[in-house]
Amino acid sequence: MKSALKLQLPEARRMAAAALDKAQALGVPETVCITDEGGFPLVLERMDGARVTGPQIAWNKAFTAAGHKRSTHLFNTPPNGPALPGNEAFGIQWSFDGKFAVFVGGFPIVVNGEVVGGVGLSGGNGEQDTACGLAALQALKDLLAEQGLDVVVKADLKY
Repeated sequence: MKSALKLQLPEARRMAAAALDKAQALGVPETVCITDEGGFPLVLERMDGARVTGPQIAWNKAFTAAGHKRSTHLFNTPPNGPALPGNEAFGIQWSFDGKFAVFVGGFPIVVNGEVVGGVGLSGGNGEQDTACGLAALQALKDLLAEQGLDVVVKADLKY
């Protein structure tokens, strides 16, 4: 049997707060979703003025990142993005009743080399969503450092 790390609600809340603080600083109304390792939401928040479609999109991105253990934009990054036409996963975005997101804004949450969840952002452009996602990951890294746990903070993640 293997012991597994589990993302808890206080950690997810800290991540969401950091993402929304970054969005506020950027002046962009975002929605953030933090999921567990199975892609189910722990925290889902939409800023005032953010699009009504944001919660579902943010959840889809977090779900995909957690479940497939990679940043969502890597599916469509040329030339070898697996979801690009002609590549082995072309059409994967129609999986899971269309919940599989293959564009920028979803990142796996990796603690000590283990994917423990996902973070998804919707509302800004790709650069803004990425900045908010990285802020969430950095907040978790800062929080868990005192416990001796390491969190990966980078945009291009694949595990």
